[in-house]
Amino acid sequence: MSRETHERGLRSPAFSVTAFGLYLVGLALVLMTIPNTLLAIFGIAPTQEPWIRIAGMLAGLIGLLYVRYAPHGDRPFFELTVQLRATVIVFFLAFVLLASAPWQLLLFGAIDLGAAGWTWWTLAADRRLATA
Repeated sequence: MSRETHERGLRSPAFSVTAFGLYLVGLALVLMTIPNTLLAIFGIAPTQEPWIRIAGMLAGLIGLLYVRYAPHGDRPFFELTVQLRATVIVFFLAFVLLASAPWQLLLFGAIDLGAAGWTWWTLAADRRLATA
């Protein structure tokens, strides 16, 4: 792949949403199969509760939706993913402050926020190109 093609790919909303979807699928596989390994890496106490695996399943399904739908180039879908992913850190902060969730949860929220920012940036770049 040429550098020009690679750079264009990074500026594509479809690429950014697909990449985030693949991240979610990978995270889901870990959460469903070896959740305590991931928890230990982040200094979170191990659990035997099924909820972490259920959360993993949901993350995986959302990830598959992103991977499958992103190539359609549906701008309203991309915009919605930006809005929803940007709210994740707000919810995680509330969980940390009000529900005794571990602070490390904010690291995952930061990933969502960063990925939402990436997609927002690609959408803004597309808008500038369309008006040029």
